[in-house]
Amino acid sequence: MQQQIGPPVGIDLDRPTPGSRWRPKAAIVGSIGLHVVAPLGVVVVPEAWPWAFGAIAANHLLLGIAGMCPRSTILGPNLTRLPEAAAGRREVALTFDDGPDPEVTPKVLDLLDARGVRATFFCIADLAARHPDLCRQIASRGHAIENHSRRHLRTFALLGMSGLRAEIAHAQSILAELAGRPPRFFRPPAGLRNPLLDPVLHAMNLRLASWTRRGFDTLRGDASEVAARLLDGLAAGDILLLHDGHAARTASDTPVVLDVLPRVLDRIESLGLRPVTLREAADS
Repeated sequence: MQQQIGPPVGIDLDRPTPGSRWRPKAAIVGSIGLHVVAPLGVVVVPEAWPWAFGAIAANHLLLGIAGMCPRSTILGPNLTRLPEAAAGRREVALTFDDGPDPEVTPKVLDLLDARGVRATFFCIADLAARHPDLCRQIASRGHAIENHSRRHLRTFALLGMSGLRAEIAHAQSILAELAGRPPRFFRPPAGLRNPLLDPVLHAMNLRLASWTRRGFDTLRGDASEVAARLLDGLAAGDILLLHDGHAARTASDTPVVLDVLPRVLDRIESLGLRPVTLREAADS
């Protein structure tokens, strides 16, 4: 029987960080100003409406492009690399998206445990609710569980503020109960977002996290190709993106992440780097 997971007692998901208020990035401030000034300009000079319409359309296009660039910081703060102090300690972060998966995740955990490595798992909350014991196992084995939305919607970046808030808050409730502590980082599905995400994350005291390098292991079944994308130029401070859910398959029908991960761990060790969770890097 599927376990029903509800909001944990005592967690106020919508409470802003005490003493802090949301500060929009310059691009957002400019966009808001444009949406105020352009209509007023049309009122004063009606024949200028094509210019006003064009300016607003161009603004929407630019913000849309920024939202489709997962590592962009135009729409708000975005952790694309570990802090300088963590890089100075020669730390890197392994992150896994789209799980938990009952076939793949336990094998990933075993590979990590064999090397004494801790990683960060961005879990889809509905999958976590279907496999609560697996989610608890991730946490009990010393890894960090973070928020990857409730349903991993393809239309996530098209949601309005109430839709974003509901999707993220529900996931936060489920994952906090299963992991024993609330997630501190959020990664949107495919890394895609819109300008409304930043104030929603701020109100929930969540930090947006993307990555430094990715192997496209949901699309590529060639372990050598995926590993090369991840490891070419690997350096201290890098955040690596892999997938324990939705993993592509090799020619021998093995989830490609299981062939890639040992190679990644070997390279990390040979370079004298130390894998840590995003929480560890941020706290120390």
